[in-house]
Amino acid sequence: MPVIWLLLALLVAWVALGPWVPVAVAVALCVPRVRWWVLDRFWVTWRGTGIAAAVVAVLAGIVVLLPDGWLPVPQSTGVLVAPSYVGRPASATPVPAGTIPQNPHLARNGAGTALGDAWSTGTSPWLGPVGLQPEVDTAWYGLEQCATLALDSRDRLVGLCEARGGRALHVIDPDSMRPLATKRLPAPEDGDDEVCGAHPYLDAADRMVVATSDRRVLAVSTADADGEPDLTTARTWDLSPHVPNDDCLVALLPDWAGRIWWATQDGLVGTVAPDSGEVRVLDLGEEVAGPFSTDETGATYVVTTHALHRLVLDGSGTPGIAWRTEYDRGTERKTGQTTRGSGTAPVVLDGGVVAITDNAEPRMHVLMLERSTGVEICRAAVFEDDASASGTALASVGSGVVVANTHGYASPVRTLLGRGTSGGMARVDVPADRSGGECRVRWTSEVVAPSSVPRVSLASGLVYAYAKRPSWWGVSAWYLTGIDVRTGRSYFSVRTGTGVLMDNDHAALTLAPDGTAYVATLAGMVRVQDRQPKDASD
Repeated sequence: MPVIWLLLALLVAWVALGPWVPVAVAVALCVPRVRWWVLDRFWVTWRGTGIAAAVVAVLAGIVVLLPDGWLPVPQSTGVLVAPSYVGRPASATPVPAGTIPQNPHLARNGAGTALGDAWSTGTSPWLGPVGLQPEVDTAWYGLEQCATLALDSRDRLVGLCEARGGRALHVIDPDSMRPLATKRLPAPEDGDDEVCGAHPYLDAADRMVVATSDRRVLAVSTADADGEPDLTTARTWDLSPHVPNDDCLVALLPDWAGRIWWATQDGLVGTVAPDSGEVRVLDLGEEVAGPFSTDETGATYVVTTHALHRLVLDGSGTPGIAWRTEYDRGTERKTGQTTRGSGTAPVVLDGGVVAITDNAEPRMHVLMLERSTGVEICRAAVFEDDASASGTALASVGSGVVVANTHGYASPVRTLLGRGTSGGMARVDVPADRSGGECRVRWTSEVVAPSSVPRVSLASGLVYAYAKRPSWWGVSAWYLTGIDVRTGRSYFSVRTGTGVLMDNDHAALTLAPDGTAYVATLAGMVRVQDRQPKDASD
């Protein structure tokens, strides 16, 4: 009996304090007297082994048989040394964002893409959590991550999810976070490149337009005639005659006329006419690793590993280069980015501006350019020397952008045992006088958000980050953090969970019209919402 109580005490200590407890036990067992005492009192019987194996088998069977979303995401240990809440609630103070036009062929702004809209602004018109008694729920999908989320016209989540067996589309209940409908997509033929097919969009008819590994584009309806969740392929466009076998589709987005623009990893950019299926292609000859943007003038902005391009259609309807502006792509791929070059999508800003980051050394720059000409307006170096990179998107705030530092994030392994990354988040504005050449760094936050895509709530005046608190206890605790977009002050951080399964691994944060925030993790979904969001006060 004393041994049983000792084991229970060690188990409780491990759950409460984290991985240092088994380390301490291992060190103690190196002492001969302690080891002999334990061996003298602890023995294993066949009966005990059989019971333990049966319990494990039953639990494993339950986990395998239960559908996705019925269990919470498993947490790691150390719950007592990682605070559940830090800071104080914020007052919802809307921020002016200028005019973000609605693409008529895309779902409403804030809901159609992982980056919010056709301009890739990373903004939401809706209120997000303000930190007032926030409630956190999780849903376990095994080892499936729904990194791209959209919201249909009924506020249901539509996710492009990825597991080892391939990709799938899910229509997800926003309350239970359980899949309501599922459609499997073709599995990759050779390996599984996370860049390929990763950037679909939801169109104005509630159809998810997604690229497949066999170089097709599908328009998948997300509801049946009665509005019930259903995933049925409504249209298919085959691009395999135009895209080589060793290339793949990276991103899709419609222009204001309804043409579907597409880009491949090897630098092919083209359009598909939805009705006729006619395809036009332009070869940029440079790698494309992320999403692109379109604007109301008919232009498309594509960043490659060498330059930012503004593309327009010529008289025959074929994409052509209106201008091309090179940037400093550095000498190597930095840790925290997938390529040597810019790691962000072009963000279109009100006032005729488009923004990207470069890959300069020793410090990365945020670049602001004239949309019409590609001429650089200004630039600003951000974060520390030899510790700056951005492998996620920018978020716009009026005439400025918020940029997150992903330097040091090579994979989820980098965040194990309480470790963090270089960290930091900054806001960079275009100065009123555009002749100076220097953008204004309005603020810099020390928040550590290893691979977070910043999301701005225009209604709350906060920018949200999926952050991690480095811990000497070796506990990997993850937090939804709300930061004042005007000052960079962190208002609150609410713990969403602990352990590697809670890592978002570049997944974007989504805000719903009811004030809920959703984040996809390596093993499922997280939902954060205030108990009484309308009553929040500073």
